[in-house]
Amino acid sequence: MPDLNVQAFGCTLPMSRRAVRRVITSVLVGERRRPAAVSVTFLSAPRMRALNRRTLRHDRVTDVIAFGMTHAGRRAADIYVCPAKARAARRRWGIPLREELVRLIVHGLLHALGYDHPEGAGRTTSRMWLRQERYVQRLANRPQ
Repeated sequence: MPDLNVQAFGCTLPMSRRAVRRVITSVLVGERRRPAAVSVTFLSAPRMRALNRRTLRHDRVTDVIAFGMTHAGRRAADIYVCPAKARAARRRWGIPLREELVRLIVHGLLHALGYDHPEGAGRTTSRMWLRQERYVQRLANRPQ
């Protein structure tokens, strides 16, 4: 499996490193991909807003930002998750926080691996979204 780095800035780690590793490993095995490195960083809302403004030119807090890179023929993924946005979604949809965190990690990893989805109405019926939700259903209920 790839090198995995899990960290938090401006917030506490909302799930164990072991649980994050299980999610990342399961998706990579399912996708038959072997990136060299994966980084998952949990950011406070102000830090996520600053990252979103700096990298994507959107001046707002978002739930997940992901970057996929290739260097010397090896793939890497950087995933940034905002636990505050996950907590808000959990309350809005009435789902467990763990489920939403798993969803955001899977969503970010799929983007970093090259998947994409349309904005708007087709988002939740897209190939990427359906793939994501299969992983979420399988992984969200696993013990940490």
